[in-house]
Amino acid sequence: MDQMLALEIMAEGHNVLLTGPAGSGKTYVLNEFIRRAKAKGKYVAVTATTGLAATHLGGNTIHAWSGMGISDSLSQYFEENLLKGRRDIIEATDVLVIDEISMLHDYRLDMVDEIARKVRKRPDEPFGGIQVILCGDFFQLPPVNRSDSKQGSFVVTSEIWEEFDPVICYLEEQHRQDDDDFLEILNAMRSGDVRRRHAEMLLARVDADISHHTASGDQEATELHTVNIDVDRINEARLKNIPGPEKYYEMVTTGKESYVETLKRSCLGIDVLTLKKGALVMCVKNSPEKRYANGSLGTVIGFENQTDYPIVELHNGRKVTMEPETWELRDGTKKRASIAQIPLRLAWAITVHKSQGMTLDAARVDLRRAFVEGMGYVALSRVRRLDNLSLVGINRMALQISEEALEIDKQLRKKSASDKSRFEPLRVKALQRAELEEKSRVQRAKLGLAPKSAAAGSWTDKLAKMRAEYPNAYKPWSKAEDTKLMGLFEAGSSKSVKELTVMFGRHPGSIRARLKKHFGEDAVVELKSDKNSK
Repeated sequence: MDQMLALEIMAEGHNVLLTGPAGSGKTYVLNEFIRRAKAKGKYVAVTATTGLAATHLGGNTIHAWSGMGISDSLSQYFEENLLKGRRDIIEATDVLVIDEISMLHDYRLDMVDEIARKVRKRPDEPFGGIQVILCGDFFQLPPVNRSDSKQGSFVVTSEIWEEFDPVICYLEEQHRQDDDDFLEILNAMRSGDVRRRHAEMLLARVDADISHHTASGDQEATELHTVNIDVDRINEARLKNIPGPEKYYEMVTTGKESYVETLKRSCLGIDVLTLKKGALVMCVKNSPEKRYANGSLGTVIGFENQTDYPIVELHNGRKVTMEPETWELRDGTKKRASIAQIPLRLAWAITVHKSQGMTLDAARVDLRRAFVEGMGYVALSRVRRLDNLSLVGINRMALQISEEALEIDKQLRKKSASDKSRFEPLRVKALQRAELEEKSRVQRAKLGLAPKSAAAGSWTDKLAKMRAEYPNAYKPWSKAEDTKLMGLFEAGSSKSVKELTVMFGRHPGSIRARLKKHFGEDAVVELKSDKNSK
């Protein structure tokens, strides 16, 4: 099925499982559907099975949305103990999106269904009558079964699945890989038919030179590792080895502390981003102006004069001044918390888990310790071409795909073909819609108006508004400012955060973060109670 038909099926209000290989455009289709649904005034609850995936979509985890948390079953008194705010959100929801569905246990989908039916007082309808859009690829990371918790499998084995009966939109067009040999390897992994020639092509990439795919020409490509400890060690060591001064960029947050902490755990933004000229970095958000994408690699080549924002030369040769971007934690239409930070992180190394959903220009991948089926497929499919890939090593597990996922895939492909034929008449409506949108775009361009899809309020506008109140917002702290702030704190100054924001021309969150950096958590305990400064 193609993207146009899938979007039209979703727009018609059908329950859908949106699936397909890595690089088939699932996230694009999902974002476009969410945009269109919200434009129609629908209450769209955007969720995912992990916090990281949820922040990519600007949403929340399905565990938080439903109120089930980490429980393996619903207690007898679950419904009456559910907070009114949570109940109101579930009752108001028109559309529920759950991304990275491969990682959700079957019994948890049943729990979400039961909660929605009870809360919405519609016990005879799946999910209480909510339109549900599931998105993901069962060849990617599976549900995690721990020895001390209930065991489960993919959502297609849930009790609700047969009654739910979603339309299967299996996207087949490839928008990431354009290398026939590489596509053959990935497709062989998806079909459980990895042959000797496929293994030989991969082994030929062990210690392969990929310097011609990097801006600096010295093999500065991101390394993907299976465990966090390797990643932290590599990034810290590599930054330390670069000569020159460090630049610090502190995260600014809004919202209740518990929500902020949830958002921090769920996104790739850094509390205090430390950079140097020459650091290898990765963009961790898509640019609204399409200047860079989540996963774009580059090297810090300098810092802008007045703002000190890092200037990055991307591996495609483009030079970009990286301005702060915003991540939000949303619960339906309610914004619970937000984070603003330069959308970069050190990129000498990253975990395979955090790379899911990214497209990398080039990568060195260490799969010697791959420990779960699907991990190798996720890692390898991050790059576009085989010659963008260098392997440190690879074990047998890295080439394995779940037997259950293989069987599920066969069934999904078969049903998708049937659903495609059934809904083909909707293509006429989709073409008419596309024609109208193009006419509107041309007309607005003639009048000098921005496209309708353009995000309301650019970062430049937001920054200008913030600097009207806080003139030094997002400017790096000078040594003189640091010395003054530290002196005031050490002298036991009675100044409130509100007074300090006026003195330094900075947001309250920036003041707190700076004190926390120099003096630790205890330094800001009493300041947090200063409600007038929030």
